[in-house]
Amino acid sequence: MRNYFENDYTSYRFHDDILHIVYHQGTCIDLKAAAEIVKDRLSLHQGRRLPILCDIRGIKEINKSARTYLAREGSTLIMAVAVIIEPPVSEMMSEFYIRTSNPTIPTKSFERMDEALAFLQTYIE
Repeated sequence: MRNYFENDYTSYRFHDDILHIVYHQGTCIDLKAAAEIVKDRLSLHQGRRLPILCDIRGIKEINKSARTYLAREGSTLIMAVAVIIEPPVSEMMSEFYIRTSNPTIPTKSFERMDEALAFLQTYIE
């Protein structure tokens, strides 16, 4: 299994059985970008369900169709998601996403990495 991968929007790396996804600074996510992000993530999973640490602090904007896609199709093979935010912008994006898209998996926002990782540890098989 590959330990690191990068595309135009994100970088992916495994650490302690958690897949870390970091969005590049200034990233704009539309439906096409969301589909590529999910496709690349799924190729790294190799069929395993995993907890995900998702650092969205680099996202500049994300449209409704992308949010919907990520909440539904983007949840495939994910056990839980810890979203790393930085108030106020990414915090508002995360709260809006969770409230309006109703992700089908446990999803929580955190400002601190250690708290996010502690949340995800409970989902490691």
